Amino acid sequence: MTVRAAEVDDALELTRLALRARDGDAEAAGGLMARVRLIAHRYCRARLASWVGGLNNADDVAQEVCIAVLTALPRYRDQGRPFEAFVYGIAARKVADSQRSMARAARPTDDLPDGADAAPTPEEQVVSAADLRQAMTLLDELPEKLREVVVLRVAAGMSAEETGRSLGMTAGAVRVAQHRAIGKLRELALARTSGGSHG
Repeated sequence: MTVRAAEVDDALELTRLALRARDGDAEAAGGLMARVRLIAHRYCRARLASWVGGLNNADDVAQEVCIAVLTALPRYRDQGRPFEAFVYGIAARKVADSQRSMARAARPTDDLPDGADAAPTPEEQVVSAADLRQAMTLLDELPEKLREVVVLRVAAGMSAEETGRSLGMTAGAVRVAQHRAIGKLRELALARTSGGSHG
């Protein structure tokens, strides 16, 4: 069996597991939630890693995704798309909620240290945060599908096949979309840089 065939089988198995869980099979529900937790955790870590406190928050958001998937399961219908796409749709909304909440949250400060701090200086943190913010801003300018491809492929480290399964695309279409997304990000970054030099 080829890798591609194994991944297709895995996606079909996950959908079958979801349908059995939806129909009241407790054992299937347990197996499904274990898989959903892995998918959700990987996605949440990738999407929240650039936020202050985001990695700490990723576990909680992944848990919320699991609860939301379980709650929505009775309404799940197999429409030919992988069950992972259903999970990612819910996860994307939960991550967006978390990002809005973190953007509004107060930033508590640590106690004063006793000795010298080996952490990056405030200036280094500002530069690093500015670079990260710029990257996230550019990413937000991409169409949703291209943005999701970049997040899953680059940030979450998923293969083209895994990403395609999750988004209902072929691996080839994912690679094309990733190439287009990177090209678009490069154009946006250049436009922003040249625009900034004229200001």
